Amino acid sequence: MDTSTRLPAEVRRARVAVAVLFFANAFAVANIVPRYPEIRDALGLSNSALGLAIAAIPTGALVAGLLAGVLSGRFGSGRVAVWSMVAAGLVLPLVPVASGWATLAAVLFTLGVVDAWADAASNAHGLRVQRRYGRSVLNSFHGVWSVGAVAGGAVCSALIGFGVPLSWHLPAVGLLIAVLVLAARPHLLPGPESSERDEESAAPVRSAPRTGWPVLRMVVLGCLLLAACAVEDIPSSWGAALLLDSYGAPAVLAGAVFVAFQAAMTVGRLLGDRITDRYGHVTVGRVGGVLITVPLALALPFDSVPVLIAAFACAGLGTATLFPSAVHAAGNIPGLRSEHGIAIVTWCSRLGFLTVPPLIGVLSDLLDLRVAVGTAIVFGLLVLLLSGALAGALAGRERR
Repeated sequence: MDTSTRLPAEVRRARVAVAVLFFANAFAVANIVPRYPEIRDALGLSNSALGLAIAAIPTGALVAGLLAGVLSGRFGSGRVAVWSMVAAGLVLPLVPVASGWATLAAVLFTLGVVDAWADAASNAHGLRVQRRYGRSVLNSFHGVWSVGAVAGGAVCSALIGFGVPLSWHLPAVGLLIAVLVLAARPHLLPGPESSERDEESAAPVRSAPRTGWPVLRMVVLGCLLLAACAVEDIPSSWGAALLLDSYGAPAVLAGAVFVAFQAAMTVGRLLGDRITDRYGHVTVGRVGGVLITVPLALALPFDSVPVLIAAFACAGLGTATLFPSAVHAAGNIPGLRSEHGIAIVTWCSRLGFLTVPPLIGVLSDLLDLRVAVGTAIVFGLLVLLLSGALAGALAGRERR
């Protein structure tokens, strides 16, 4: 039976409000991604320099990301998520006014800081809502995030095709983001972060096993997310350049790889709660690793734009459930407060976003961009090998 029909209206409204936070977070960042080649050319940057500038986003997240747990514990995850997204809306319009590599990197660094706080806080509040529902809903929030990413990438690609300049585009996006999250704020859950976990811990079916060291389990989950986020970053940071530079695609298709990846990820996440309950997180994670490695290994050697887009769509489907599953695991480790566990594991995942852009940039300058993008195959193999970390770290319904 669907327990949501017996829930108070305030809990159902909170679910919608959290979904708005996830959508806004993804929509904001996705409106920059297809513009990377344009920004690179406008500032006269090499691929390596662009990669280092993009790496400022996860650098900011790594430097300040762990504060998200502290801030959420003190001020509440909902409040931190909302005001971090408002700050992101103020930072976005600064991208077009960057005069060189240093100023671009500084703006992206600041964006990385507020994005990390919004990401961790939104996930922490989403986990609170899931506990109130008494069933899995966290995948659906990440599905909405993917919808926001697809929408943002599609809108940005369309505006590029119509010749709309960045100086008009990003301020409008920033204003829209601020309006959305401020409208959602009154409907978020009140009370301390531990309210729902106390209730969840009392239910035997949802109690996490107490084997293993919390720190070791966090490290393993962090490594899994590092590999998954590395795969996710490649179409985000380099998909447009790959299509335009290596495949000769028209400018209107600049965001096609990114949009295809996010669209497939959206489908996977919207179906993720049901699929993982049926087949188990480990099995789904390992199948995801196969979906990442095999199609990309077959597509990259050939000069077919449709085949490449299809391969990245498979990769998006493969990575779909990894982040929600690992966040759930981190938020339910005995002896560790949810907001801190989620902040730590999302912080670890940012290492993938930090290392991949400069790695791809350097390899593309030394070798070839297509060869450099092939590192996604290696990360896919790591996902395949590390997905066993999801066994036993989740709630009692986990199946091997």
